[in-house]
Amino acid sequence: MIDRIICRVPMWYRALIPGARWRIPAREGKSIYLTFDDGPIPEVTPWVLDELDRLGVKATFFCVGDNVRKYPDLLVEILRRGHGIGNHTYHHIQGLKTSANRYLEDVEKADALIGSRYFRPPHGHLRLSQIKKLSNRFDLIMWDVVTRDYNASLSPETIMGYVRRYARNGSIIVFHDSLKAQKNMRIVMPQAVEWLLEQGYRFMRIGDDLDPIDTSLPSRIREIISMGQDEEQSSSSLLL
Repeated sequence: MIDRIICRVPMWYRALIPGARWRIPAREGKSIYLTFDDGPIPEVTPWVLDELDRLGVKATFFCVGDNVRKYPDLLVEILRRGHGIGNHTYHHIQGLKTSANRYLEDVEKADALIGSRYFRPPHGHLRLSQIKKLSNRFDLIMWDVVTRDYNASLSPETIMGYVRRYARNGSIIVFHDSLKAQKNMRIVMPQAVEWLLEQGYRFMRIGDDLDPIDTSLPSRIREIISMGQDEEQSSSSLLL
């Protein structure tokens, strides 16, 4: 029962976040939205990108702003490979433990780096006051299936069982490109994608059903990369 509640959020909880998208069923055929939370980080995200290339599918990465600040090249690479991005706050803070103003400031700080219309709250929790303010700026993207790959007490077989049991047309599925989740994720994610492809699902990015995905770089990311290149050139000049 607990697994059922966690892996697929019940309707009564979904009603607490009005306007959020938990599932996006295709009108024709079967669609799946593969998403990754908590990155990007150099230990995990590049491997995920290579696997997605190998499997021939696209995904959406909900990025933590501070990770983007530290590893802007990874955000560039996510976009270069044709994936979507979303905002997952700057410090991965919990809505229920944070005032509305502080939470919005954190989200705005992340938005300056990520520049996406899509937002997913860490842990899936928000206050009503936060929902109202966020809804004016962002599309709230939740999930239909969370794999719980971050739970070290769960085996890859158990996690794969969640995907088989709960995935359906339009499911938004959550994995994590994080250190905590990578042991399970590296095993289960490729298996899950291959199984879903065998079942006839078409992988889509968040927003593919609405309008063309914007894969251009946010201006602040261009500035950070440019600053880094200038510093490298200055260091090289000093060595000559």
